[in-house]
Amino acid sequence: MHILLLTQVLPYPPDSGPKVKTYHLLRHLAAHHEVTLVSLVRSPAEVARAQELRDLCAEVHTVPLRRSRLRDAYYLARSLLRGESFIISRDHSAALHALLAKITAQRSFDIIHADQLNMAQFAVGLPAGARILDEHNAVWTIVRRMADQSHNLLRRIFLDIEACRLRRYEAEICARFDGILAVSAPDHYALELAAVEAGVSLPPIAIIPIAVDARAEPPVRRESVPKTILSIATMFWPPNVDGVLWFAREVYPLVRQAVPDVRFAIVGARPPPSVIRLTEDDPSIEVTGYVDDPQPYLERSAALIVPVRAGGGMRVKILEALARGVPVVSTTIGYEGIDLTPGNELLVGDTPAAFAAALISLLNDPALGCRLAAAGRRVAEDVYDWRVVNPQVDVLYERALQNVHIYNDG
Repeated sequence: MHILLLTQVLPYPPDSGPKVKTYHLLRHLAAHHEVTLVSLVRSPAEVARAQELRDLCAEVHTVPLRRSRLRDAYYLARSLLRGESFIISRDHSAALHALLAKITAQRSFDIIHADQLNMAQFAVGLPAGARILDEHNAVWTIVRRMADQSHNLLRRIFLDIEACRLRRYEAEICARFDGILAVSAPDHYALELAAVEAGVSLPPIAIIPIAVDARAEPPVRRESVPKTILSIATMFWPPNVDGVLWFAREVYPLVRQAVPDVRFAIVGARPPPSVIRLTEDDPSIEVTGYVDDPQPYLERSAALIVPVRAGGGMRVKILEALARGVPVVSTTIGYEGIDLTPGNELLVGDTPAAFAAALISLLNDPALGCRLAAAGRRVAEDVYDWRVVNPQVDVLYERALQNVHIYNDG
């Protein structure tokens, strides 16, 4: 097949959740189909990195996405005046629309695959055998949970409005595609709920989990008695910031009281001042920013924490930790959508006391961490490796093409 893949984030290098998911999808598609990649990029460095994908793709095109506080203020005002979702309107790009019109006029595509909700607006009007929307998350649920967690009245009001607008938009735009890819059953349910409320019918939805390269990643050789709690997450994503701050302020002091020599490493790009200031209050907390190779931190880790309280989809960092043989402690929302059993492949805590107790048990019993890590590694290899997961995308493509053919014939 000839496939046009539209990405909101350049899927290389695969160093964050959305990039990991899309990069391994691209690896699968390139092995079986001819792929034209069109991606938004945010810097000249990303334009240069896009060249690394030319071995996988027939063509690679990039379009700059410019963001700033001034532009965000403009799109915020526009969204309030027009009743639009701010998250969607700020990614509007006339240049991308023009490029896609040119590309699709020059050749035909069997599948147009829009990767993430933000890219749906660019795909709906394009000619293709079938159009697929890849929902990394049911995005409206993330904003809804952020609103529920917010203690700032004005922020909560804005997030309430945004969640309602986004829920309706997400349902209506999904209804204009020929097939939907959801990564978990909770996301599937959230999309159906939004569709019922909006009065629209959705196309077939396939639940295809996020995949990692589990079989190619050797388990980490961790220290025999590790004393570091590790967070690896992009620090410009609000739910990640919220989770890290909640952990540092409400959970970590309980852990330190029980295990005084514990340390906490926060690894991830672009930490905001609120996260950086944590080191001023507690020298046992380290904030690294982006690191090229997290291996040294993984080797020192007693556990990777996922203290997510507002999110959707699947946490790729959990899958990668399982693949590398690192124990995981998560909230229930944090491991949502991943087929794991608390106590077997990870530990779970939703209150500060429960989360702290899970970590204290791992810090005091390294053998428990080894058992969890071994069980998690087996799940990663058998269930979430990209070679196992991504052939299901071909089935979704075929089904969507057949449904379009039947509809057109009828």
